[in-house]
Amino acid sequence: MNILKCPVCGQELYNENKTWRCANKHSYDIAKEGYVNLLSAHKKGDVIGDNKEMALSRKDFLNKGYYRSLANTVTECLDKYSDDGENVLDICCGEGYYTAFAAERLNRSFYGFDLSKNMVRLAAKRKINAEFFVANIASIPVKDSSVKAAFHLFAPFHASEFRRVIADDGVIITAIPGKEHLLGMKEILYDEPYLNDEKEPLADGLKPIERIRVKEEISLYCREDINALFKMTPYYYHTPTDGMNRLSECEKLDTTIDFVLIVYRRQT
Repeated sequence: MNILKCPVCGQELYNENKTWRCANKHSYDIAKEGYVNLLSAHKKGDVIGDNKEMALSRKDFLNKGYYRSLANTVTECLDKYSDDGENVLDICCGEGYYTAFAAERLNRSFYGFDLSKNMVRLAAKRKINAEFFVANIASIPVKDSSVKAAFHLFAPFHASEFRRVIADDGVIITAIPGKEHLLGMKEILYDEPYLNDEKEPLADGLKPIERIRVKEEISLYCREDINALFKMTPYYYHTPTDGMNRLSECEKLDTTIDFVLIVYRRQT
C-alpha cells in the first residue's frame, strides 16, 4: 500500500507515468535517479541540508562499514517489530545506507526521505527496492497511521509527526549518542574531552519499550576517513581551530562508537 500523500492538499498520491499525482491534480515528477521532491514550491532542497560534497563524503564513509554494527542492530529491530510486506520509513535517510542495509535482508515496503536533495539523490542511486523523496521532517507527506516501523538516526525529534504516521501498534526506533561515542576523537579535539549525557528526546504520545546499546572500538587508517567522520558530527561546527588542526594531522584514529537505540511504541 502506498503511503505518500500530497504535500499541498493531503490527498493520496498515485504513481502514474513517472509522476506522482493526487485527485486534485497536483503533480510531482520523478527525477531520473528515481526519487521525487515533495517539498513545498519555495523550498526545492538544492540549497538546504547537506551539500553535494558532504553527501558524497558521508556515503563513502558509511559504505566502508564503520557503522555496520548500528545498521545490523537497526535491521534486527525492524525484523522484530514488523512483518513481511509492511511499511517501513527511514526518517532523515541521508544517502540511504541504513535503508539499503535493511532492504538487502528484509522483505518490507521501504520508504525514506531527507531534507537534502543531494542526500536523497544518492539514496535513490542505490537502486534498491525503496521509494525515496525529499521532504521536511516537521511536515511529513505520509498518510496517518500508515507506517508499521520507522527509524530515525541522529536528527531532530518531532514526536507529534512521528506519532501521526505510525500505526496503532507501530514503533519508531531512534538513536542517540552513548556516553563514550567518539571519545577517541574528542580526546584529540578538546583539552577537556567530555562524556555525552545520553539525554533521551521528549516523546509525548510515544512510550519507550526497549533500549539497546551498540558499542565497539573502530580504527580509521587514513585522513580522508577521519575527516569524513568529523564532518558527520556536530563537533565540526563548534570546535576550536587548534583542535581541528590536531585532528587534521592524524593519519590514524582509534575511537569508541557508542549508540543507544530506543524503541518507542505509539500510545493510543
